Amino acid sequence: MGAKIGKYFNLPHPTIMSVFKPGITLERLNKLSANTMVEHLGIIYTVLGDDFLEAKMPVDHRTHQPLGLLHGGASVTLAETLGSVAAMCCLDTSLQYCVGLDINANHLKSVREGFVTGKVKPLHIGKKTHVWEIRITTERNELVCISRITMAIIDKKR
Repeated sequence: MGAKIGKYFNLPHPTIMSVFKPGITLERLNKLSANTMVEHLGIIYTVLGDDFLEAKMPVDHRTHQPLGLLHGGASVTLAETLGSVAAMCCLDTSLQYCVGLDINANHLKSVREGFVTGKVKPLHIGKKTHVWEIRITTERNELVCISRITMAIIDKKR
């Protein structure tokens, strides 16, 4: 039985091949968040797998809407952050960068407190576009939001 990585790689033996470039670490990703909205909202990268990235975000005064529930915009911020960073981690950033083309989100469950966790996985990694799916869940693994982001991959001018 071979290892299955994402949707596209069926390997004949359990060798694991990452979709991400070498040298990516959680410490490095968390340092990128300094002095950004990501840091302000308390988003922290927690797990880096071969074909996924996870981050958690507190549900508190920074991420509430006026009724005391998790703001849908905060969920979309978590989703876009995960999708953008995951796409960046697949690129040679000396040659290319990525920007969001489209994002959508379905908000399925309300949350009042605690943490939510986002997990991003690739649906398509192409030369000029990436499509990533982000699932946001509660601490009890209840689905809060499902999102999909399309990233444009752009060559840097030389």
